[in-house]
Amino acid sequence: MKDLRNEFRRILPLYTSAAAQEIIMNWKEKYADKIVSAEYAVSLVKDGDKIIFGDWLGEPPALVETLYDHGMEKHDVTIIHGMSPGSNRCVDPAYAGHFKHVSTFLGPNSRPGYREGTVEYIGGTNFHKWPEMFAVSDILNPHWAFVQVTEPDENGMCSYGVDCSFTEPAVRTAAKGKVVAQINPNFPRIGGKMLHIDDIDYIVCQESPLYTIGRAGVNEKTQKIADCCASLIEDDSTIQLGIGALPDAIARNLMDKKNLGVHSETLTESMMELVEAGVITNSMKTINKGVCIGSQLAGSEAFYRYCENNPMFEVHPVDYVNDPYIIGQNYKQVSINACLEIDLKGQANSESIGGIQYSGIGGQLDHVRGAQLSKGGKSILALNSTAKGDTISKIVPFHAHGNIVTVPRYDINYVVTEYGIADLKYKTERQRAEALIAIAHPNFRDELRFEGRKLGVL
Repeated sequence: MKDLRNEFRRILPLYTSAAAQEIIMNWKEKYADKIVSAEYAVSLVKDGDKIIFGDWLGEPPALVETLYDHGMEKHDVTIIHGMSPGSNRCVDPAYAGHFKHVSTFLGPNSRPGYREGTVEYIGGTNFHKWPEMFAVSDILNPHWAFVQVTEPDENGMCSYGVDCSFTEPAVRTAAKGKVVAQINPNFPRIGGKMLHIDDIDYIVCQESPLYTIGRAGVNEKTQKIADCCASLIEDDSTIQLGIGALPDAIARNLMDKKNLGVHSETLTESMMELVEAGVITNSMKTINKGVCIGSQLAGSEAFYRYCENNPMFEVHPVDYVNDPYIIGQNYKQVSINACLEIDLKGQANSESIGGIQYSGIGGQLDHVRGAQLSKGGKSILALNSTAKGDTISKIVPFHAHGNIVTVPRYDINYVVTEYGIADLKYKTERQRAEALIAIAHPNFRDELRFEGRKLGVL
């Protein structure tokens, strides 16, 4: 019997290796059969079809630009995208009747089209519910998914690289036989959710430069806000940060913290710096211990290369990363987000200016709610006290007509300006108004008190 066992152990690797080789050959043969040009892939799109692009920095440049090049040949094609980093040239009115745009998040490239009526904004759904929305919405259920992924590994698995957020759900939802992937040798392989060659229908092999995000400078006001935010973050916390000057400044203030973790919609360069400094260890996380979890990366190419094949960084779709009940499982989860204005009742507007949609909800409310489900968790909303050279207060008696309440007063915890911290949790209306006026710009405090008395909250 012992000899038989030894013989089994000897021959098992031989059979396993042969089987593995057969699998590898199978996907490589399929891979070769699926390769087409970008022009051919675009030619398959029919009038009236709906195409969803990979999200944000994961948008596939070769496919998108080729589609635009042939735009005048198409009619009534709906393009669904997030904050597109590309040229977005087909939002030009000249493409009317050829393309319709549905944007899930307005950015610099799509705002002009939104104002001119060539871009439709779809709101009213939290980010973690977008995959469900793609599947059931008559408007968004796509015929095609145009995505960008890495070259396959030895098992035929491609990484979603810098963006898995709604890119993976787009692939999941697209009608069978309609997934087109630009395989870009420059794209970084990031751990987490993967895409197998079998699930791609057409492959466009084309090298493209990576979309990157620069880092903004930090002024005195921003630094004061960062100081206040950082003071609320305790050792062993799991953090969520966005992109921009304020999150960068907050991160620099965390260099004396211990054993931080990351569960964040976006993974950023400042998180890399905290990992290198030994501040972020992910050792105290309740779930995904040892790993920075996000749905997308945003930063420089050097940051992408740092995360490439780095087991400390993974990307997953938003119906996992942004699910408040997943977020809330982390110990001491802290969410930090910016808002545009907040009224005296504690309602935050993070997406509209003068009644006009400016950006989108993104994952803000998901993370606010997730942090408050966490044991020892905190949610923080940060904003400058004023705008336009201290001529406009961003703490207001009430929101302007048409402005959106992004975070209801029932979900607000901490609010931070350069004048300090207001803790609104479990406070009366009067206490909330007084706390907010205390962190407003001094030039507007008397006016806010006057308006507060008129509203009956003071």
